[in-house]
Parts: sequence; structure tokens; C-alpha cells
Amino acid sequence: MRIYLLFFLVLFGLFFQESNAQLGFCGGNYGDAIFTEDFGTGVPNGPALPAGTTTYTYVNGPPDDGEYTLSSTTNYFDWHDVNDRTPGDTNGKSFIVNASFTVGEFFRQTITGLCENTSYEFSSWLINLLPVSSCSRNGIPVNVGFEIWDSTDTRLLASGNTGDIHGTASPVWEQYALVFQTLPGQTSVILKMLNNGGGGCGNDLAIDDIIFRACGDRIMLADTFNNTNILSACEENAPLSVELTANPDFSVYSTHAYQWQESMDGVTWIDIVGETNSTYIFSPIFGTTSYRVKVAEDPINLSNPKCNALSDVFEVIIEGKPNAPTSMGDVSLCADNPGGVLVSVSKGITANWYDAPVGGNLLQAESPFYETKISGTYYAEAVTKIPGCFSDTRTAVSITYFDLPVVEDESLTFCEGQSISLSAGITNASYLWDTGETTKEIVVASPGTYTVVVTNGNGCSGTKTIQLSQIDNPVIDRVVSDHRDLTILTLNSGDFEYSLNGLIYQETPFFENLRGGAYNAFVRSRSGCDEVQLRFIHLVIPRFFTPNGDGINDGFSLEGAEFVDFFKISIFDRASRLLFQSTAKNFSWDGMFNNRLLPSSSYWYRIEIEQNVVKGYFTLIR
Repeated sequence: MRIYLLFFLVLFGLFFQESNAQLGFCGGNYGDAIFTEDFGTGVPNGPALPAGTTTYTYVNGPPDDGEYTLSSTTNYFDWHDVNDRTPGDTNGKSFIVNASFTVGEFFRQTITGLCENTSYEFSSWLINLLPVSSCSRNGIPVNVGFEIWDSTDTRLLASGNTGDIHGTASPVWEQYALVFQTLPGQTSVILKMLNNGGGGCGNDLAIDDIIFRACGDRIMLADTFNNTNILSACEENAPLSVELTANPDFSVYSTHAYQWQESMDGVTWIDIVGETNSTYIFSPIFGTTSYRVKVAEDPINLSNPKCNALSDVFEVIIEGKPNAPTSMGDVSLCADNPGGVLVSVSKGITANWYDAPVGGNLLQAESPFYETKISGTYYAEAVTKIPGCFSDTRTAVSITYFDLPVVEDESLTFCEGQSISLSAGITNASYLWDTGETTKEIVVASPGTYTVVVTNGNGCSGTKTIQLSQIDNPVIDRVVSDHRDLTILTLNSGDFEYSLNGLIYQETPFFENLRGGAYNAFVRSRSGCDEVQLRFIHLVIPRFFTPNGDGINDGFSLEGAEFVDFFKISIFDRASRLLFQSTAKNFSWDGMFNNRLLPSSSYWYRIEIEQNVVKGYFTLIR
């Protein structure tokens, strides 16, 4: 009685544990997929699922609550418009569900051909089609339950819930999985999907890529050097004797049966006859060969792909010496255009660069291109990317950098009204000025910035820039006389020099102690530009005179008036009374008015000389 009671309690505990399992993926290795459902492809909706598959109603269009469709689009209502989940599909369809107001089962599928006492993983992809912004941001979340029942639909083997899957700003497919184990004598199970949410605004989803596959131990393959994924070698080291060992982690299986397989392309796998131990020793041939092992708890399940798991793949690569790289040609470049040398290699091969055909220094590894700014010959050695096998010889490639034309920028000046010749400064070259001219020298007459591209015989170019400034000619405004002194005034400023005879120049425009008369004022730039001149009359007006009869300065007269075409002088006293007037160029006033001597005082004059008027005063001293 105690034994029966203990057995019952153990069974009850197992049943309770299995029927309340949580969602999770297989922690070990998978077998091949034994059941897939991707709901097909094509533009038209449907067809409807077989009877008994779902409790919902099929519609050929947008599904309302409690309805579904199979479609390559989810562009209904305000839902996300998203492609199906199956990779590589064209117009792939998914199972699109608008959940019912009533919670409960909405999908059922029987999976047959299973093996007893075997662990399996069920997985499926789901997506909430409702954007987070819909339903005033209060949409009903998707919540789906998964259940695995025995073939009699009376015993629950495993179950789990997705939990609430809330709406997102952009569509997101999520994968969910459930691991279960078949019972003794059990070869089929029933998958059920349940709607745990309510109907209304939300709880709209799509389902795709339902997969069942065996779940076994995590099985890693390793050689005696603890390589776990790949072993590579060069032909000079072959043949190798390789021993692989399958290392299961015992997470699922308590016992292990093995069948080693090999593949030349990684797609088609062939059983290796007689290799059924946990270790496999072989001598690989040249090329690439992949190895893996099928593992099951019972040897009889090794022949049934629905009942075994497959280990990781171990790849063995044996390669021969690669051919030397192919030169892409010697290179000639200008010094301002750095580049490098290039070789061509086959797929899976790269190149190492050296400074010598044998030995030498490694300049760069694993690149068919070597960038350098130094002229010379460089040597490329081919090397396979995985085993690291080297070519017997190296390929020489040369690069030559040509010097650029040595041009010097200039800052030049030229005189207003003249032209100047600009020169590129280099012979035996071709020229292109920004004016469009193509000669070594050009003649210009405007200030500004000029450029010329000089190209030598090697096709290398340099650009010369010439800043050209104009020296403005002086513009004489007038000459101002002050008694025996005068000043030449110009309308513009500059590095000018001044002369009254055009021979002797001075830096200052001020000239002193000159007799009255006709003169020419000369002004020129010190840079040697043309001079300008102005003819003028220098009037020397006495500042005082002493009519006392001593023969010295007895009369008031002007120097230089004789050189003008029209002359008139008027003299006034301080009361503006006209005392004297004359148009004679050689006049002389004796200080008399109406035959009466005028007293010592200041007197005013007004002199008209051609179109000009000069006013001032002088002093009569007795």
C-alpha cells in the first residue's frame, strides 16, 4: 500500500509539474523540424483552415471580433501593416486573428509521427497588430496560452502563457516556445492556442511559423586541441589525424546513442558507416568537410529524424598553397594624390605586403591594397584567410610619385592706365589661366586675383596665385599760394613725390621762398608710374608795404600777375570803401586816395584772376 501511494504521489507530482510548465526554449541541440506551419503564400486571402482547426469564423477580408483570415497583408483597420515572419517569402501569409469577446481555445493542431519518451520544442511567432496609439492608448493587450495535450485530449503535457503583449509604436514579431516530453507509447500530441484576453478595442494579433522539433542535450564537438567549431590546416601539414569527441551535457538525455555524419557542402549529410561511438577518428582530405553527430537516447531513434537531436557542426578545412596575387598594374601618381598598390586575389584569400621579394619587413597584413606615399617597389604575398597558407612567391608592384611643378605665389602692382605682364614662372609646361588663356604669360590691365594651373610633362599640376594691385595716379586738386610759399594739394593720397620743374622731386608738397610767376606742378608715385602736372600762377601778394619815399617797398604790387590773361584788383579800407582799382598787370599802388596819404592801417584786397577770386588784407606802414 505504501509503494502504491508513493507511486501515485510521484505521478501526481510529475503531472502537476508538466501541466504547469512555463514558456521557454530548448536549452540543448535541436533535431530537424518535424512539423512546420507558415500558412502559405499568395496574394488572395485564404483558403480557410481545415475544419476543427479553429473555433473562429473565416472571412475574406478584415476580420471582426471572433473572426480570422489568412493574408499576405495586415493592412486592416488602423493596424500595423507588416509582412509575414517567414524569411524569404514572397507574399507570405500569416494567421490573422481578431480575438473573440469570449476567452478560450481558438486554434488546434494535431502533430503525429513523434517518438515516445522524447523531448520536443514547440515554437511560434506572434505580433500585436494594434499600434500603441490606438484605442486612446488603452488597447486590450494580446495574451495567448499554449497547451500540449496527449492524443486522447485528456492529459495536459505542458502549458504556458505569453503574458500581456502590449501594442507598440512599430510592428515587432516575437517568438515564444514551450518544451514538453512525450509519454511511453505516445506518438502524437495536440497543440492548442487559447485567447486569454477579451474582445473589444484591441487583442488583435497575427501568428506565423509554428514549428515542432526534437530537443536534445547541448552537444558540442571538440578535437584533442579543444577546437570546438573549426580546424584548419595547410596541405604541407596534411594529412592530419583528427579525433572528434561528442560532449553532451545530459540536460535532456540520460543515455546516448550516436551516429556520425559528414557533408561536403554543409547541406547534404551522409551517415558514416560504423561510426556510432562518442568519438570519431579520421584523416581529412583536401578541401572542406563538415562533421556532426546525431544523438538519441535509444539507438532505434537514430534512424528517425523526428526522434533525435543534431550536434553542433565541426568544420575541417585543408587548403593548398594559394597562387601568388595578380598585380593590378604599376602605379604612377602625382605627389599631391596619395594612393597605393593593389593586387587581385581569389575569394577566401587575402594578401600581406613586404618591402622585399623574400624575407624583409611586413608592411601590412590581410589587405589586397597597400597605401603608401613613398615611391618604390612593394611585394604582395597571398595568404588564405582561415588556415593561413602562404604562396611560394610574392608579386612585385611599383608605385612612382612625380613631383608637382614648384610655383610661387606673387603680389604685384601696376600703374593706373597701364597694363602688366603676368607670368606662370615655369617653362616646358602647359598653362591654364582663370581668364581662359593658355600661354605662359598674359597681359592684364585690371587689379584682382589671377590664378594659373601649371601642368608638367608628367601630368602633375600646381596652382599659382597672383594678387595684382593697382597704383592709382595722383590727382592734383589745386596749388595754394601763401606769399612766397606754395603747397600742392591732391585729391587722393599715396606714396607721392612733388616737383616744380619735372626734374628735381621732393617728398613734401610744400615749396618755400618762390618768386611769383607761372609754374608747372608735377606729382608722381614713387613706384615709377607716370607723372601728372598742372600749370598754375603763383601770385606773391605783399603782406605790407612802406610808402615813405626811401625807394624800398614804396608801392603795393603783385608778382606773377603778368602771366594771367585777365586780372583785376580792388583795394578797400576797413569801412569797405573802394580806394583803388586796376586791371593793369604791372600796377603799383602808392597808398594815396584822392591825392591824400592814407594812414597806417590794414587794407583789404579783392583780386580777380581769370575765373578765380582771391581775397585778403595787407598792412600799410608809414
